[in-house]
Amino acid sequence: MTHDAKSCMDRPRILGAKWTGKHIAPDEKIEQFELDYDGKRDRWNGYDAASYAHIIERYEARDEARKKYLKDQQLKKLEEKNNKEDEERGDSEDEDFEDVLKVDEAKVDESKQMDFAKVEKRVRTTGGGSTGTVRNLRIREDTAKYLLNLDVNSAHYDPKTRSMREDPLPDMDPNEKFYAGDNQNRVSGQALEFKQLNIHAWEAFDKGHDVHMQAAPSQAELLYKNYKVNKEKLKSQTKEDIMEKYGNAASEEILPRELLLGQSEREVEYDCAGRIVKGQEMSIPRSKYEEDVFINNHTAVWGSWWKDHQWGYKCCKQTIRNSYCTGAAGIEAAEASADLMKANIARKESAEG
Repeated sequence: MTHDAKSCMDRPRILGAKWTGKHIAPDEKIEQFELDYDGKRDRWNGYDAASYAHIIERYEARDEARKKYLKDQQLKKLEEKNNKEDEERGDSEDEDFEDVLKVDEAKVDESKQMDFAKVEKRVRTTGGGSTGTVRNLRIREDTAKYLLNLDVNSAHYDPKTRSMREDPLPDMDPNEKFYAGDNQNRVSGQALEFKQLNIHAWEAFDKGHDVHMQAAPSQAELLYKNYKVNKEKLKSQTKEDIMEKYGNAASEEILPRELLLGQSEREVEYDCAGRIVKGQEMSIPRSKYEEDVFINNHTAVWGSWWKDHQWGYKCCKQTIRNSYCTGAAGIEAAEASADLMKANIARKESAEG
């Protein structure tokens, strides 16, 4: 009922159960999943980690059986040797027996596991070269860079160059971190020294020196060492000249009283009350917004008047912003309008009463 005859997993029969009524099998349960683009192409979709425990148990049982078999084979060989040899050499054979029993499983299977990362590649055959073997140096215990942090907003991984420049785990303890991004290698160790050497070679070439980092690396490195020595000498000589001319402020010499009190030649006059009359004046702190700017003939700024929970202009008592100022006439008109409204309300109440 859930599939057609072509996709059926049961044995086909000459006459189906639909016609004979025999061997009617239960319908298969077909689950439908609505997956997105990434979900359809996920190679681990539907993988159950708990089922992997059975695989581990099977391999452990196989390893135990292999160890037992190897020990039995070693014991058989040693028994055959002991039967053939004399009794005088029995003591030395016991020592060899103990050494042989110490079989290293890693050495036994080394020949089988040696080629786990072997990649066959054709090089220089008639169709492209002789068949060669290229070994992949990445071991199985390594963790890929893009698996360190599965957050999509973490460090960007470039699959073409297999590089991750930023740190995928910036909040992790640096002592427990074994990978801090590819940029960590570019700014540490000899990589930084090599970068500075390259920059010095470029700048020297621009200034007319015949130096090339790739053509003559020893010459470029020697020039860079001489440049650093001369730079330190020039720096120390300049420092000595400045200290000889102007003195050393960090020495134990006492500074003049004029410098300690911060006196200057600017003249300032004060009155009897201590207010500044002439000279330096105290600056009034001002806002970054425009102040005292009057628009539309107003003589007061917006917000200088408040009534009935509304802001307005104090000069004309208007509550409409950016309106034109009407002055005293506008105030009188507003008051007359308010009085008229109150009179109409009172007349209406008296008529209803």
